[in-house]
Amino acid sequence: MMKTVYFFSGLGADERVFQYMDLSKCNPVFIKWNLPLQNESIENYAARLLVQIHEKNPILVGVSFGGMMAIEVAKLITIEKIIIISSAKTRFEIPFYYKLLGKVNVHKIIPTSFLQNFKSLNQFIFGVDTFKEKQLLNEIIQDTHPDFLKWAIDKIIHWQNKILPNNITHIHGTADKILPFSYVSADISIQNGGHFMIVNQSDILKNILNDLIC
Repeated sequence: MMKTVYFFSGLGADERVFQYMDLSKCNPVFIKWNLPLQNESIENYAARLLVQIHEKNPILVGVSFGGMMAIEVAKLITIEKIIIISSAKTRFEIPFYYKLLGKVNVHKIIPTSFLQNFKSLNQFIFGVDTFKEKQLLNEIIQDTHPDFLKWAIDKIIHWQNKILPNNITHIHGTADKILPFSYVSADISIQNGGHFMIVNQSDILKNILNDLIC
């Protein structure tokens, strides 16, 4: 019997980021992002996501912000294993300059529309090159609700987690510009992998993921 695996996409993204992965060896369930409540904590948000998880001892896979959320969920229930990709495990893997920006609330001053419409910057920091990759990234960013985007950025910057879940595997790209490789302790490194490697290095990642899941 195939295992049910719960996938947490990146910030505001959806299952489109997994479209190039071969998930035929599992029963994939894609966690849907809800709009956050006013001043909602990341812990309370994670608790609200639990209604989408129906398996005991589930396997969780999270990409970028989805990896952080998967970790928060894993703190609330017993899991079989957790796999995070292009993400961070604890507050110590968040670059210090994000925290400095958070202290002066720069992320609250800059309009979300600026972040969503600065295509060339987004393409650079996510590490996308081809037309197809740029189109997908732009669609995902444009489809992200501004309230969720602002809330999630705030939670990333102020993430306080110090707890490392059991049975966690961290996969990270050496060329990640958003969460630089030098700041994290990865179990599996992907050479020249950028923050969007779930898409543009899917041929490598799908084999690794299937080995970890099966």
